[in-house]
Amino acid sequence: MWDEFNIKTFPAETVVFRDGVFYPDLSTLPNTDFHKTYEKPIHIIYVGEIAGKNQLNVNIFTENQKIFLSAKIKNKKPAFFNIFIKNAGKNSEFRGQIILENKNDLNFDCCAEHESSNTTILVKTKLLAHKNTFSKLSGIANINQNCNNTESDISFSAISDKSAKIEFHPSQRISSIPQKAEHSASIYQPTVQQIEYLRESGLSGTEVKDVLKEAFINDFSWF
Repeated sequence: MWDEFNIKTFPAETVVFRDGVFYPDLSTLPNTDFHKTYEKPIHIIYVGEIAGKNQLNVNIFTENQKIFLSAKIKNKKPAFFNIFIKNAGKNSEFRGQIILENKNDLNFDCCAEHESSNTTILVKTKLLAHKNTFSKLSGIANINQNCNNTESDISFSAISDKSAKIEFHPSQRISSIPQKAEHSASIYQPTVQQIEYLRESGLSGTEVKDVLKEAFINDFSWF
């Protein structure tokens, strides 16, 4: 499964979803409500194809816990994907990497709630938008009162066909002094030098596009 979806794994407690469905046989934890601290980091893996309404809730109540999300999903039918992250655990971190491949209509919404000081929620989302598709990506980070020293970043980037339509809606509500609070949205455009280099290497026009898409999607780190 990991090879099929090109998901990097590491020693961790796992919570696995495939096609929007929780897979207990591949998971070491029963859900995404975390009330105790584990020695290992927690890796939430959400992969496959979705349609209709899909939701992922991550609730962190324990201190000093590291949680990672790897999401790699696509849709061929209209789909909604909502992620709600609540971090109430002092010194706990949530870091998410999300890849969305849209082949129809896709609405994605990410809500991050900081409910304690010294909490981290960083979510980077990449979109691959195919021909004649519509994508709406929304995100909001709420840094509530008495939640100083937080780190928050909700960012979107996309590579798309010229006929695709994309809406970005990143936002923040800040009621405490954070250590860092950012949000962004961008469209990736390959440079002339990149295209020329690949063509000079003997790749066809279609192959150049495929290489650039793969490079865009796979350029991820756990920041």
